[in-house]
Amino acid sequence: KDVQKEREPHVYLSKEEVKEKIQSYNSSVTDKLKMTLNANGIYTGFIKVQMELCRPITVQSPQSQGRCAHSNKETAFYLPDGCVNTLHISSTNTVREVIEALLKKFFVADNPAKFALYKRCHKEDQVYTCKLSDRERPLYLRLVAGPRTEMLSFVLREHETGEVMWEAFSIPELQNFLRILDKEENDQLQILKNRYAAYRGKLEEALRGVLKPG
Repeated sequence: KDVQKEREPHVYLSKEEVKEKIQSYNSSVTDKLKMTLNANGIYTGFIKVQMELCRPITVQSPQSQGRCAHSNKETAFYLPDGCVNTLHISSTNTVREVIEALLKKFFVADNPAKFALYKRCHKEDQVYTCKLSDRERPLYLRLVAGPRTEMLSFVLREHETGEVMWEAFSIPELQNFLRILDKEENDQLQILKNRYAAYRGKLEEALRGVLKPG
């Protein structure tokens, strides 16, 4: 069940409360991805983000980083469904910064404004997915919820169709999307033609059997 964009209430914990929560969190971790409390009160840790992208992304080769945007080194493709990535972040990092870091880590050239971070959690035997505001702090949410991803997980999606900022797309990106859509349309058309050709062949075969002299 998807719900509206949510501003998660941020409870300001004392340094001692944060320390206790981190100790409790680390004692429950099973994948060695523990949190660390620094002397200045800022803590660091890991979050896992599942990629649920319906549209193709534009990936820039590492060699072309820093050169002119949308060079010939860019490729648009669909990300495999269910891909999960791990990020090391701090308690000061916001949702917007997490999205930017995630795209940078995998050389995604698309504008971060095209994407939104969602949280998925269990409440009363139901699964809820809601969009987080740009200024939320994911590591705080992770700490409060504990390390179990079935209780809380993060998902990266595109903005809903009605929210898409088309001006954020470059002309090469839009052209790539059109080429991919054309290919998908041709592939689906060929599948339909093959299906009906097979159906026609079976009908003709059945007719020959009916009309054959007994």
